Amino acid sequence: MDTLLQDFFKGDTRALSRVITRVENRSGDSLEILRELFPHTGRSQIIGVTGSPGSGKSTLVDRLAMAFRKKDKTLGIVAVDPSSPFTGGAILGDRIRMQTLGVDPGVYIRSMATRGHLGGLATATADVVTVIEAAGKDPIIVVTVGVGQDEIDIVKLAEISIVVLVPGMGDDIQALKAGIMEIGDIFVINKCDRPGVEKMERAVQTMLSLAHRPDGWQPPIVKTTATKGDGIDELMETIDRCRSFFQNSASRVQKKQEAERQRLIALLEERLVTTAVQQVFPNGELNRVVAEIAERRKDPYSVVDQIVRNSRFQKLSHS
Repeated sequence: MDTLLQDFFKGDTRALSRVITRVENRSGDSLEILRELFPHTGRSQIIGVTGSPGSGKSTLVDRLAMAFRKKDKTLGIVAVDPSSPFTGGAILGDRIRMQTLGVDPGVYIRSMATRGHLGGLATATADVVTVIEAAGKDPIIVVTVGVGQDEIDIVKLAEISIVVLVPGMGDDIQALKAGIMEIGDIFVINKCDRPGVEKMERAVQTMLSLAHRPDGWQPPIVKTTATKGDGIDELMETIDRCRSFFQNSASRVQKKQEAERQRLIALLEERLVTTAVQQVFPNGELNRVVAEIAERRKDPYSVVDQIVRNSRFQKLSHS
C-alpha cells in the first residue's frame, strides 16, 4: 500500500484508479487509505450536476470541463450510473458521451454504478471524491444518476448544485416538484434550440418565487444549448459568482458541517451493520435465517430486535 500511495502522490493516474477501486470495493486496506488521504482534502470545489434523464447533463459537463481546461484547471469527473437490479452491472453511458475528454491528461473521469443505492449517488461516491481531491484535482464535478425527483443526495456532497432541465418533456410543473427544486443553486435550461423555453423559464421562476432560502441566495436561471456550446461562458460566470457568494457564508459552513454529520452517520451505519451481521450470523447462518423468514417461520422484525438486544453495541450503551 505504501508503494501505491507513493505513486498516487506523484500523480500516477493508474495509481489513482487502483486506489479508487480499492475504496469503492471496500477492500481490507480501504479505511487505512482513506485515513491517509483525508488530511489532503478540503480545498477543491465540488460541483454537483443533477436532472432528469435526457436533459443533456453529460454533454453539459463535457462543455464545462473544456471551459475549466481553458483556465488551466486539472479536474475530476465522477459519473454515477444506475445499476441493473439483476446483474449489478451498469452501462456507464455518461463516460461514453464524454469521450472527447478521455484523451485529455488534465481530466480524470471515473464512472461508478449505484449498486442499488437510491438518492442519485452511490454509497462510496463521497469516498471516491475524497480520493480524487487528494490527488489534487480541482474542481470535481459529480454527475448523478438522473432518475428524477429523489436525487437529493448531491446537495450533501456538493458546494454548488446545478439542476439541469429541458423544455418540451411533458408537464413542466411535474418536473419541478419540491425535492429537486429545493437543492438547486443554479438552474440550467438546456437544449434551448427546442420550443417551450420561455414556458419552462416562467415555470422555474414561479417555483423559485414561492421558496425562501435562509442563506439569501437567489438561484439564477441560465439557458444553454450544450451541443453547440451556447451559454457555457455565462454558466461559468454564474458558478464563479455563486462560489464567491458562499465562500465565507455562515450558512455554507453550517451546510458543510451537516454534510459531514450525514457522512459520519452513513459510515457508522455501514460499519455497524457489517459488524453485526458478521457477529450474529457466522458460517452462513444468515442464509438459514433468511430462508426461515421467506417460509414465514420467522419474522424479520423479531430477528432484528433480537440482534439489537444481544449485540455488544446494546451492552455498551448501558455500560
